[in-house]
Amino acid sequence: MTQAIPSTPAQRQPDAGGPDFAAIKQRQQATWASGDFAIIGVTLQIVGESLAEAADIRAGERVIDIAAGNGNATLAAARRFARVTSTDYVPALLDKGRQRAAAEGLQVEFREADAEALPFPDASFDAALSTFGVMFTPDHARCAGEMLRVVRGGGRIAFANWTPEGFLGQMFRTVGKHVPPPAGIQSPLMWGTEAHVRELFGKQAGELRLNRKIFHFRYASSAHMLQVFRDFYGPVHMAFRALDEQRKAALEQDLIEVLESANKAGQSSLVIPAEYLEVVLTKQAGLVH
Repeated sequence: MTQAIPSTPAQRQPDAGGPDFAAIKQRQQATWASGDFAIIGVTLQIVGESLAEAADIRAGERVIDIAAGNGNATLAAARRFARVTSTDYVPALLDKGRQRAAAEGLQVEFREADAEALPFPDASFDAALSTFGVMFTPDHARCAGEMLRVVRGGGRIAFANWTPEGFLGQMFRTVGKHVPPPAGIQSPLMWGTEAHVRELFGKQAGELRLNRKIFHFRYASSAHMLQVFRDFYGPVHMAFRALDEQRKAALEQDLIEVLESANKAGQSSLVIPAEYLEVVLTKQAGLVH
């Protein structure tokens, strides 16, 4: 990281026998910096718009987009004339978001930051957003705590996360059979379950709304989508890099089968409905986290 991040418990040493969060995070950062997630990220813009509407983002509000990637929720909030700070720990993705904001003439502050150690004072924002971002933090409770900390009492926290039952859950499980995820950490797909969200935020939420929604991936064919994800989507890109040629072929065949079985467009093209959980909560007024 080139930007100084305050020393917080998120930088702690691993417990004896527990996961090494620092090492896991370093590998994750390299994963998301590989390929070019922005190629896929821009196709998800509608989720950022939907989330900004669900969170009722208003002009003049202080909004932080956490694990923003190339800025879908960032742009959605800025288009509503909010004062937006866009954060991520991958500088290249922030650069893509900065270019998009500049192209639209939107005023946004971009800050390199770790979602588990946000470099902002308590109660700095009226709302926090994240689309398919915070779900990938290795320490879920610490990330949730940071989101609560930087939002004022009565403010909103809203995020969109893939569900275990949906298409991305199937894809991640398929990749995991060939390249197992780090041992000892919770699955990112837990963020797409009501029980886990309530465990992380329930006691601090004055109001909690959960809504299962569908995003449609649209590509020319299963081979086309696989090639795009193999070239540009960090987790899939790095999985293929980790395998020899024989195991690459096996992973490719398994993913093609997942794509074909999920396709709703027949042979004409590829349309895959992917379920995600949209969450909007209000932090209890007067809560000191």
